[in-house]
Amino acid sequence: MTRRTFAQELESAADRIGDISRADLQIILRRAALIIRNSDGVSLEASVGDALDSLAGEMRMSRADLIRFVLREWLETNAYLPVPSIDEDSQTNGNA
Repeated sequence: MTRRTFAQELESAADRIGDISRADLQIILRRAALIIRNSDGVSLEASVGDALDSLAGEMRMSRADLIRFVLREWLETNAYLPVPSIDEDSQTNGNA
């Protein structure tokens, strides 16, 4: 669910506050709290946000962690950050 869709759902619930069940209201308010808590303040196009959410789910990481990972990889690849070196004597546990 996108933020825009969720905002519309919140507005709809506010319009029919007398008709909505307590359980449904709790669900909506908890989702709103999660969205606010996980918001990092970067506005993205809906299609970009959806793609990030999908990829984050596939990679089993949060959206914020995925953004940090992709940004770091891009900065390292384009020589804006040094690439971490691996000591030849260190163990990689099969992940070289």
